[in-house]
Amino acid sequence: MVQTIGRLPYLEYGLGDDRLGGAKMTYLDSGVVMLVVDSADGDYRVQLSKNHSAYISKENVKPVPEKRPRPYYLTSNWRVFGNDTTGFDYVTINLDERLPYRSIQQINPSRIAIDIFGATSNSNWISQFNSVKEIKNSWYEQIEDDVMRVFIELKHSQHWGYNISYDSVFPRLIIKVKRQPLVLTLSKLKIAIDAGHGGTNTGASGKSSGILEKDYTLKFANELNKLLKKNNVKTFMTRTTDTTLDMATRVEMLKAWNPDILISIHFNSSGNALIKGTSTYYRYIGFRSLSQSVLKRMLELKLIEIGNVGSFNFSLNGPTDYPNCLVEVAFLSNLDDEKRILDPKFRVATAKKIVDGINDWLKKIK
Repeated sequence: MVQTIGRLPYLEYGLGDDRLGGAKMTYLDSGVVMLVVDSADGDYRVQLSKNHSAYISKENVKPVPEKRPRPYYLTSNWRVFGNDTTGFDYVTINLDERLPYRSIQQINPSRIAIDIFGATSNSNWISQFNSVKEIKNSWYEQIEDDVMRVFIELKHSQHWGYNISYDSVFPRLIIKVKRQPLVLTLSKLKIAIDAGHGGTNTGASGKSSGILEKDYTLKFANELNKLLKKNNVKTFMTRTTDTTLDMATRVEMLKAWNPDILISIHFNSSGNALIKGTSTYYRYIGFRSLSQSVLKRMLELKLIEIGNVGSFNFSLNGPTDYPNCLVEVAFLSNLDDEKRILDPKFRVATAKKIVDGINDWLKKIK
């Protein structure tokens, strides 16, 4: 038996890897207990339930010799309530152990589905309070003998984010659901901006100019920040200088600031110098609409469409806590796109189109 440790431990579906790592199943809280059944290089294969297994980095777990696998783990009572001070609704589920889980965003209707692996229901009551403002309904299904699926139906069509963790003292699972902002206007939002790369992580380089991606993501991020502040928006930038920040640090900073949305700025590159254009990226289906609206506006800059890319395994698309959108503005490896990236007027135009895209998204939600 092992339990999760370290910063942002996560499960992977299998042993496949690409430049962004393996396909992630879910991020986990620390202290989650699992059974190791095999080892492969730097990963353990862990048994989540009778019919489900996953892989986790050996660096993200430690042995717990005092633990022994039980024949079954039971759930007990739930509470569903809201807190006006924090601005969140909550679902708390008491368990026998800190069991692994994964979540799925669903749309039409808007729901969060959470699988608790190894859990057999003994939840004979769910206490739901009138203090909730975002959660419409909550219930469960025992989809397998040892997998309980929790459903949280939302009142609004747009997912605004949620966080899953365990109580620091008890094996109580806490799902914290963010409420939709009361006023859906730009000036009432908190918007985080991430300038990709930085410091020792230089990113791509310009085909003819040799400019570094890290320098120009910061220039474009600063332009976006400037325009948002003109619109009286509260903003937060993960970096304002040429500094080295790993992804875990960025995620921790963002979660602490608790933005309403995140925009991450990058530039693309390809071994084929003819490829050019713009694209936006999301991981979770409930956040796709933001990236669609931003892409539609970016195409007004007469850029070629590379696409709206989903299930993207980029670390800053990983958090479920807030809608997020990665913008690959254009290709540094293409001479035409590179020329535009070098033009300060293009920075101003790009910032405007991103803001226009956010405004379009808000109008759709209304």
